[in-house]
Amino acid sequence: MSETSDMICIGAIAGSFGARGEVRLKSFAAVPEDIAAYGALTPEGGGADYSVTLTGQTKGGFTARLSGVTTKEEADGLRGVRLMVPRARLPGLPDDEFYHADLVGLAVYDTGGAHLGEVKAVLNHGASDLLEIARPGTPETVLLPFTQLSVPTVDLAGRRIVADPPEGLLRDE
Repeated sequence: MSETSDMICIGAIAGSFGARGEVRLKSFAAVPEDIAAYGALTPEGGGADYSVTLTGQTKGGFTARLSGVTTKEEADGLRGVRLMVPRARLPGLPDDEFYHADLVGLAVYDTGGAHLGEVKAVLNHGASDLLEIARPGTPETVLLPFTQLSVPTVDLAGRRIVADPPEGLLRDE
């Protein structure tokens, strides 16, 4: 499948594991083990699809066999490759949940309608999601907690987010 907008990143290869072609695999699925249940995964940018068989757990992820990968050298060469799945294979989400890929690129406005920037990335460093907002006219970015309090409205159809940033987060407040 070549249409990347219909593809969602579901995992990434963190490197090789052992000498027989297994990989260390990070899962971005809500239920991490489900990464193997979505069928063949496509490397970002194209290439042969991989069937995934989980073989164990490791710190921060899983060990896995990928179809067609049989040597440590092949597994080493896949380090950093992001694995994609067609959106149609993913489960639907409740109204208050979103795929990160759907948020990137959305315009962000404050509750008064002022343009704050655009979502550059969705980050998670353990506690909760953060929206990285690229500010207009500057290379500066701001991290906004992705909570109901700070982000009361996500309008995917309108390609916009209404944010109520904590006081002092933006210098011009």
